[in-house]
Amino acid sequence: MPIRSKAEIEMARRAGMMAAEVLSMIAPHVKAGVTTNALDRLCREYIVDVLRARPANIGYHGYPKTICASVNHVVCHGIPSDHALQDGDIVNIDVALDNDGWYGDTSRMYFAGEPAAPARRLVDATYEAMMAGIAAVRPGSTLGDVGHAIQSVAHREGFSIVREYCGHGIGRIYHDEPQVLHYGRPGAGLRLAPGMIFTIEPMLNAGRAETRQLADGWTVVTQDRSWSAQWEHMVVVTEDGFDILTPWPDRDLARRPVAASATGTAVQG
Repeated sequence: MPIRSKAEIEMARRAGMMAAEVLSMIAPHVKAGVTTNALDRLCREYIVDVLRARPANIGYHGYPKTICASVNHVVCHGIPSDHALQDGDIVNIDVALDNDGWYGDTSRMYFAGEPAAPARRLVDATYEAMMAGIAAVRPGSTLGDVGHAIQSVAHREGFSIVREYCGHGIGRIYHDEPQVLHYGRPGAGLRLAPGMIFTIEPMLNAGRAETRQLADGWTVVTQDRSWSAQWEHMVVVTEDGFDILTPWPDRDLARRPVAASATGTAVQG
């Protein structure tokens, strides 16, 4: 994994913050009755017309849309369509953009209307798992430490972890090495050093971990049709911990179950 200079980190931060801004912009539009195609159009227009950036997903290995919109039992890579969201749905929106040759990539969960208690619990536990993984990021720790922290939260809460899809290095390449697994053994894997940039994006299922890909070649669903949730941040390893490069401006950072600061050493809260 490349060690980025301060100037390169700031370029990655700019791209990450722009991607995060898209997800904050779209938040009030996610509601029952709205189609995921409509959400896709709003995100594309914002990236192109407001941010003056390039939607990274359009044409990526043939992907046809700006965002991935994964609803309920869709794990990831859901293609936006004319299907309207229903009251109680949960939806992950994943957005990536290219700004001056640097990629920003982030995703978060939304509720269409009022979710049932089990759905809210799944979404909250997945967020906590992501933040636990981020809290394990520091010089000298390993990717195995990150994965172990994530799986510990998932197993404690009674959810399974999707293993076929993972986080990744990112910078001038959208999906770069290494793979960042959301499970692992403490002390195993790549040892982290300041300047490394990668994504942490766990997917937790309410039922079994197994998934399958639909005939469209993109949409991934749970085999047992249980609901699934995912959150994703870009992070950089700092001299004493981590820095989140994709903070969502509309989200109360103080609500984080782990890691009280987006720009410093992790603390338990």
